[in-house]
Amino acid sequence: MIVAEQEKKNAAIAAAIILIGFGTLAYFLPSVMLAVGAYSKLLAILVAAIFLFGIFAVLWLRSRFQKRN
Repeated sequence: MIVAEQEKKNAAIAAAIILIGFGTLAYFLPSVMLAVGAYSKLLAILVAAIFLFGIFAVLWLRSRFQKRN
């Protein structure tokens, strides 16, 4: 029973870290896009695409890790 509670706690901590990390990045994304967009609009679009791809990649990797364990 203690092991199950520890696994739930670890999952909650991992989810909180992922949400805080991507939330922080999302908060600064418009400023970064404007700064990069002053140099190249294509690079600004690429920055946003990498951010979105990163969210899905992290969640996909997390699900694969969970499936293995």
